Amino acid sequence: MSEAWIRAKLPEFVRNLFRNFCQACHELEGQFQLFDENGNVEFAVLQNLLGNEMDKGLLWRMKDTAHHVFRNDPDEILAGQFLDWAMGYIFHETLKLKEDAYQKQTYAPWFHKITDSEFTDADRAMGRELIQILNQTEESMSREIERIRFIMDKCRQLLPAYLTRYRDNVLLARFIFSQNELVREVFGADYDQLIAALYGNETERMYVLASQSLRRGGWIKEASEALEQAFRLSPSSRLVLQEKKIIDNWARRIQT
Repeated sequence: MSEAWIRAKLPEFVRNLFRNFCQACHELEGQFQLFDENGNVEFAVLQNLLGNEMDKGLLWRMKDTAHHVFRNDPDEILAGQFLDWAMGYIFHETLKLKEDAYQKQTYAPWFHKITDSEFTDADRAMGRELIQILNQTEESMSREIERIRFIMDKCRQLLPAYLTRYRDNVLLARFIFSQNELVREVFGADYDQLIAALYGNETERMYVLASQSLRRGGWIKEASEALEQAFRLSPSSRLVLQEKKIIDNWARRIQT
C-alpha cells in the first residue's frame, strides 16, 4: 500500500481501527471474565482472534490497521504513537496468553492423570516435579490478562484525544450510532468523554453525520432514526434542519 493511498483512505482506516478495537475489547473481556470465574480461557477463541498470515484474525487486523493509521499520520501525534505501540502490544501479549492456554488445556489434564495413575514412585515423583512448572502457567495467564486489561484501558483514554481530529468522519459517526450498545459497553464510564472529545457540545453532530452516511448508502429508514435523535437534542440546529430537509425530500419522492 502506498502512503498516498493510505492517507486518501484515512477516514475508512480510522473507522476500521475504532471498530476493531471495540470488537477486540468485547471479545477479550469475555475471555477474561471466564478466567476470573474458573481460571480458564478458550484456546480456540484466542486462536480465532489472532489468526495467521494467510487468514488474519481480528487482533491481527487491528494491529495492522493501527500501523496504517498512526505511521501515516502527517502530524505524528504522540497519542497516535502510543496507540500504535499499545495495539501491537495487545496482539503480542494475546499470543503469549494463547500459548499458555494451550499448555494448560492440553497438558495439565495429562499430567494430573499420570500423577494419579499406577506408575512407579519415581515416575509419579518426576510428574509432580514437572507439573510445578505447568501450575505456574495459570500465574502467567493472570499476569498477561492484567497487562492486556491495563493497555486496553489506556487505549480507551488515548483514543478520544486522538480522534478529535476526525470529528467530521461520517463513517466513524455512523459506527458509533449503529453500534452504540457495543461502544458504550467498551468505553463504560469513559463513553461521555469520548463523545465530548469528538463533538464537544454538539452531540447532535454525531447523529447528523451518521444520517448523512446512512442516507448516501441508501439506508433511509436508519438515516431517519439517526436524524430523529439529532432533532431531539437540538431542533433548531442549522445542520440538523439541513439534513431534515434532505430526508423529508427523500421521503416525499418515495411516496410519489
